[in-house]
Amino acid sequence: MPRVALIPTARPTFATDQAQVRADAARALLAELGADVAGPAGLVMTPEDVEAAAPALDGADLVVNVCASFSDATPAQRLYAGLDRPLLLWAFREPGETGDRLWLNSLCGANLFAHAVVRGGGAVHLIHGDPDEPAVREALARALAGELPAPPALPAVRGERAAPEPVRAGLERLHGRRLGLVGDAPPGFTPSEYDAELVRELFGISVETLTVDDAIDAARRVEPAVRDAEYASATAAQPSLAGVDPEQAGLAAAVTTSLRAWTEDRGLAAAAVRCWPEFPTRLGACPCSSLSRLADEGTPTACERDVYGAVTMLLLEALGAGPTYLVDTVDVDRDRNVLRLWHCGAAATALAADPARATQSVHCNRKLGVAGDFPLRTGPVMIARLTEDPARRGRLRLLVSAGESLPAPNRFQGNTAEVRVGPPADDLVQSLVTGGFPHHTVLAWTDVRPALRTAADLLGIPVTEW
Repeated sequence: MPRVALIPTARPTFATDQAQVRADAARALLAELGADVAGPAGLVMTPEDVEAAAPALDGADLVVNVCASFSDATPAQRLYAGLDRPLLLWAFREPGETGDRLWLNSLCGANLFAHAVVRGGGAVHLIHGDPDEPAVREALARALAGELPAPPALPAVRGERAAPEPVRAGLERLHGRRLGLVGDAPPGFTPSEYDAELVRELFGISVETLTVDDAIDAARRVEPAVRDAEYASATAAQPSLAGVDPEQAGLAAAVTTSLRAWTEDRGLAAAAVRCWPEFPTRLGACPCSSLSRLADEGTPTACERDVYGAVTMLLLEALGAGPTYLVDTVDVDRDRNVLRLWHCGAAATALAADPARATQSVHCNRKLGVAGDFPLRTGPVMIARLTEDPARRGRLRLLVSAGESLPAPNRFQGNTAEVRVGPPADDLVQSLVTGGFPHHTVLAWTDVRPALRTAADLLGIPVTEW
């Protein structure tokens, strides 16, 4: 009888009741399949929970981390660094009705765990599906027999290249640009860590830093008349803002004003902002709508202080992609070969399926702060992401794919795109997770893949393209 350590990770800001139901079902299925299951029955959500779970790994033949909901990768860094046994990440599908909040964000949590583990030199396997799915049962039975799911081979770059001279000109436009960073990388968000010298060496981009404390203090210092003027301007552009609690909308206006002043005063080409936990816990605001406002004004913005995500946005912009958006991969519709790409409401309203109906609402997770709540633009899209290369320490690699953003209601509160991709969607997700790519990718509505391939050639950056 194989011994399995089952670690169910979650975060309190998601639907923990539903997470617990699925974690219990996962445990029951493993036991039914003949495993001797060890590990905590309750959700692992605190540092104390992580420490209490660690002894379950002793003597385990297989470690199954059930990503019962999203969690940052702190538990993975503590529990799985140097792990000498197979690690299986199990992500669930998203429940809830269309238009409801994202209850679990389980797949994104697995993606973030995998990035931390692979970046640290380890390896992961992925099962994506609910405990009642026959394919999940079969995959678990094989895993208990020692046949872990094999990730698809990562493809090399393919397709046409653009002429090098225009691409060189685009890359040259990046030199001398300044990227504004608010705060440090959030704990457990390894994709938000970066090498400033590498960014400067490859792209000529420098960074300008601002502490979260200073950013919050700047928002608090905004004069009421200035804040009110921004609120009036934002409401004229986004009339649904009038239906949001005035105190929340006023805070959003103050954050917008202070961030705009900082980017203008410092001549910043883009901004990557540590948007939580301090903004909601100390200021009482999530800055999503403020990042959206700046993006509509021509300043690309990235949440969770994702530097390489912001650099990807600047690179795509320099190559002619126009406005872009940083997204999580949160769910897969296997039957339709569709990825659901989402983030919690910082998209430029220009990227809405219908900009005139780009609704603003209260942030879906924390129920405070203002965030967009609208589906994203339809039509051909491309997906790209610069990230560290585990095979070449101190260098970067590039992920590229493409698809079609389909007309659909906003599946999850925030901003959602349903993207039909060319390769099997399940294979792409397997590659994304087991390949150790970040949970954030950049979505663009102008296809600049030929120029991007040429840029990668010129910069010596290897490309994985689906």
